[in-house]
Amino acid sequence: MHKLDGAIDLKEAAIIAGRRDLELQRQNRVFNARLRTIGIDKQALDGQINDRKIQEETEAKKDLAFANDLIRHDKTMCLLDERHKRDVKNLNKAIAEFRLCYQKPDTRREFDLNDPQALRKDVPARISDTDPRCTISSMQKFSGEDLQHQERIKRQQEQIREWSLAQQKELKNALEDQKFANKLYDANRISQDQRACTVQQMEDDMRRAVTVATKDFNRAQAIESATRRKLEKQQEQEDNLIEIENQRHSDFLTENPNQALSAFGPNRVIVHRWKGMTPDKADENTRKLKQQIQERKRLEEEERQRNSEWERLRANDARAAVLFERQQRRITRQLRKEMDCQNMLLCGDHKARERFLEKEVYVNVPTDKYFDQFNTTSR
Repeated sequence: MHKLDGAIDLKEAAIIAGRRDLELQRQNRVFNARLRTIGIDKQALDGQINDRKIQEETEAKKDLAFANDLIRHDKTMCLLDERHKRDVKNLNKAIAEFRLCYQKPDTRREFDLNDPQALRKDVPARISDTDPRCTISSMQKFSGEDLQHQERIKRQQEQIREWSLAQQKELKNALEDQKFANKLYDANRISQDQRACTVQQMEDDMRRAVTVATKDFNRAQAIESATRRKLEKQQEQEDNLIEIENQRHSDFLTENPNQALSAFGPNRVIVHRWKGMTPDKADENTRKLKQQIQERKRLEEEERQRNSEWERLRANDARAAVLFERQQRRITRQLRKEMDCQNMLLCGDHKARERFLEKEVYVNVPTDKYFDQFNTTSR
């Protein structure tokens, strides 16, 4: 018995369906005349893909550069923010220290109204029955009274005077510090001016010494150059005299025939040095010319005889070729006649076979169903 398994059947069905889809896709590609004849320009597509990759790489490099700039700007902003926070912190710390040192609560004008120790510092309203502050009516305090007004005013005036003296002292110290700083600045500026004058004087002395040394060097160079030119001119004159003397006794002016001989061969001469041939040389050249003429005539006669022999052989070959061509034509005509007879027999046999096939074999006419079974698969 066969084991039936639903999962296996579904798997096989999925495989079969996938094969059918692939076959349909292949049929669409194979039976599509336009795609089959035109095709796809793979080179152009590869070029487009390459251009797209280059563009993506360029965009990636730009994005990376922008990201690096953003990171650098963020770091700069973080540093500036930290510096600003540090400056604000230092400023607040300085303000707090200033307030702690110079703006204490007990130095304020209205401190006596907000003093937490006011009740402890205040004297009792009644010390004894004989307290002179007690009047006949035995009233110790009335609403709205300010019994220490004059004393407080006096203390406030003293405090204001102390503040004014302290401010005057601080102003005086500041003016003295400013004056001392200006004095130090003037002294430093004077010393720098003196140092600059000294350096300028040293530079002038050095420049003057360099100018004098340059002038002496240029004078020595000019003397040396004049001496060298004089020696060169004297040497040139001596060389010219030697060259003139050599030219006077040279082979060119003395017309030495050996000076016209060339190094490229015994029968070659240097044209611009050659003074002409000697009588013996001319007679020898005439004799050689006559020999060359006779030799040329002999060679022409041999060439003429050779050409006549070749003409005779060519005529014989042409006659033999004509006879052979005529024989080939006769043979070709005979073969063509035999072939025509054979073709007539074969044509009759072919027509008889066609009549037999049409009347005996091909009696069934194919319908559309017969033609529809073709091109149903891509394989």
